[in-house]
Amino acid sequence: MSIPFGYVPAEQQMRDKADYARKGIARGRSSVVLQYENGILLVAHNASRALRKISEIYDRIAFAAVGRYNEFEALRLAGIRYADVNGYNYDRADVTGRGLANLYAQQLGMIFTDSIKPFEVEIVVAEVGDSAEEDQIYRLTFDGSVQDEHGGIAMGGQADAVATRLKEHYREGMTLEEALRAALLALTEPGGDPLPTSQLEVAILDRNRPQRKFVRLVGPRLERLLAAGKPAGPPAQEASAESAGGGQAPPTAPPTAPEGEIDTGSGE
Repeated sequence: MSIPFGYVPAEQQMRDKADYARKGIARGRSSVVLQYENGILLVAHNASRALRKISEIYDRIAFAAVGRYNEFEALRLAGIRYADVNGYNYDRADVTGRGLANLYAQQLGMIFTDSIKPFEVEIVVAEVGDSAEEDQIYRLTFDGSVQDEHGGIAMGGQADAVATRLKEHYREGMTLEEALRAALLALTEPGGDPLPTSQLEVAILDRNRPQRKFVRLVGPRLERLLAAGKPAGPPAQEASAESAGGGQAPPTAPPTAPEGEIDTGSGE
């Protein structure tokens, strides 16, 4: 039997699609998702003020993505529609991170197999539980593969290098300040300058909040958390500061629970 002109074996097609998608994802900036003592932290290197890489899907569920914005935005909207319909028709408790991960896996797998061009995206669906053991983090790749993750993960850009640095600084049970510092150290190139606040997109799923758990960390609150996460200066500097102030350290304000921003779901 003669082979048609232009025939490409299925195995080669799949390899070419996978290489194409990986190259597209690697061109973007990295994002990290990690657990901390009171929930799940999501941090993205995002220089755009108009586009969101991190969003709320439902009460306890967040969405983070890297790659082509128009493609993962379509997935985000599909997830919101799925969550709203199921939560309205059945019960809000029936909307789960696992269900959303299965939905995305079906869509991505179908696109990867049937379309000429695969989606150049990698996404995370995170659901916060009543305890750290009940937290769920699902990582989905361009071909619909699903991985159930625990602890901290990195995706997009130089994901392997970022994941290695994250593993060095991550530990279970970290405070929010410690987790944020670990995420920033992972996203910062060795010997490079720390990422400016204007290029950070940060959100949390806080298990201690009632009903809606998703909160964006912006402005003064994010700056205070970044400052609190920095390591203390050497004792010599502290001593000199005390001597300059007459032997007394400057008073510090009592700790407070600073404000956060609730995601409206509008993408603005």
